[in-house]
Amino acid sequence: MSTFDLSVLFFLQIAVILGACRLVGIVFKHLGQPQVVSEMLTGVLLGPSLLGWLAPSVSAALFPPESKPIIFAVCQIGLSLYMFLVGVEFDHDLIRKRLRSAASVSIAGIAVPFALGAALAYWISGNGSTDPLFSLKTTTMQAMLFMGAAMSITAFPMLARIILENGLAKTSLGTLVLAAGSIDDAAAWCVLAVVLASFQSNFTIAAYAIGGGIGFCLLCLFVVRPALLRLGRQVEATGEMSPGILVFVLMLVMLGSWFTDIIQIYAVFGAFMMGLAMPRGKFAAELIRQIMPLTTALLLPMFFIYSGLNTKLGLVNTPYLWAVAGIILVAAVLGKGVACYGAARLNGETHYQSVAIGTLMNARGLMELIILNIGLQRGIIEPALFTIMVLMAIVTTLMATPIFQWTRRAAARSGEVV
Repeated sequence: MSTFDLSVLFFLQIAVILGACRLVGIVFKHLGQPQVVSEMLTGVLLGPSLLGWLAPSVSAALFPPESKPIIFAVCQIGLSLYMFLVGVEFDHDLIRKRLRSAASVSIAGIAVPFALGAALAYWISGNGSTDPLFSLKTTTMQAMLFMGAAMSITAFPMLARIILENGLAKTSLGTLVLAAGSIDDAAAWCVLAVVLASFQSNFTIAAYAIGGGIGFCLLCLFVVRPALLRLGRQVEATGEMSPGILVFVLMLVMLGSWFTDIIQIYAVFGAFMMGLAMPRGKFAAELIRQIMPLTTALLLPMFFIYSGLNTKLGLVNTPYLWAVAGIILVAAVLGKGVACYGAARLNGETHYQSVAIGTLMNARGLMELIILNIGLQRGIIEPALFTIMVLMAIVTTLMATPIFQWTRRAAARSGEVV
């Protein structure tokens, strides 16, 4: 297929993706699910699991393999812009007041699921099954590290979107969960960097990831942030953001995404840190007003479709694989939800606040899909395990909103505020 044909097809793909996301979103809105969850499911429905099964010729014509790099490139822009906006809305003052709880929840949300994931990988890779879930070139230690990282990950961008859609972005609870989730994900990416380095027999990759990531954070907070204060005062004085300032900010976002991609922490963290560096007040409000609508309506759904194209539910077709899927789901809920609940309670949070924290931290969605796609592309895991982990991500994310809403209602009846 020529470049011209691919560009023509891309417009049709966007139309189909947006239409499908809206239709599924209408259905799931009546089930109490946010739009982001319906977009995640739409990706699976438009992939080989449903469309490719019901109408393989239509699926092949609509999403040929040659078109995947284009979809991937566009979805990376959407992810970066969205995570930049999450950083822009991040409330630094609130997290200072809840630092102890955030750190404890984060440690519990990393350590327990990592241990469970590593134990599961040891069991899976050593049971001699005829259904291999890790590739033959993956050592047991690499499998344990990868599975631990995958189980530790939190759906940071999706978590942020659920929090925004529930009006929690400026609350102490929402900020605590976002802070704990961001620490979890940063740690998980550092572990993933070690795994990727071991595959290439080059541990300088891990050193670049960890050292470069710390250096980039310091640069954003102590160099870029003070340097942008003058632009913040200019926007406050005029009441609007000029096209020149907007272009300059977008350039910074793309540079941040490029750098953290180069050091293999992933582009979204560079974008998020740039968001943290932005001036607050009118400057932040203008960025959200100008960037948010197109990002969430057009660009972000592309990622869910890209992941859905790699998800094949038909691969989970034996009792053993379904048993593995069930065990992984239980371990995921225990490792994240229950562990984070316990950590919150030990730090003085109320019962319902702790349930809400554990529930939100248990959602894995988007970041889980990212790390799984990397594992599949690098030949660490097989498609069957990819699909099992996608199922786990979908179920834990579907659980989040209904349980959280129930928690808020129960808290209100008891006089608590969640």
